[in-house]
Amino acid sequence: MYSVAHRFASWERVVRRMEPGWSSEDFYPVSAYSNDLDSRDSLEDVMRSALPIEAREGALGRLLARLDSRFRAETVPDPELSLRPWVRPTKEKPEAELGEWWKRKPVREPWD
Repeated sequence: MYSVAHRFASWERVVRRMEPGWSSEDFYPVSAYSNDLDSRDSLEDVMRSALPIEAREGALGRLLARLDSRFRAETVPDPELSLRPWVRPTKEKPEAELGEWWKRKPVREPWD
């Protein structure tokens, strides 16, 4: 099981990877993007159920809001779910219950 700090760090890496100016020699396949969105789901679960309200509404909640805002800035809505053949959640949920990150696509694809 990953720590809360690890989950935040993972989400921040995804966001940074999509932002202009990111350069890295590491291989990043589209399947890694799926895993990262699954990690964001896990972070959501932790924020909702495992942390006290002070953390959710305090510094951690603000940090997550900033990261999500940066994510939205580097993605566009994808109502056609054009990435779904390659990017699928591992947990079976109705589409309406999925986080918004599953319904957006990067402006600049970060995978190789």
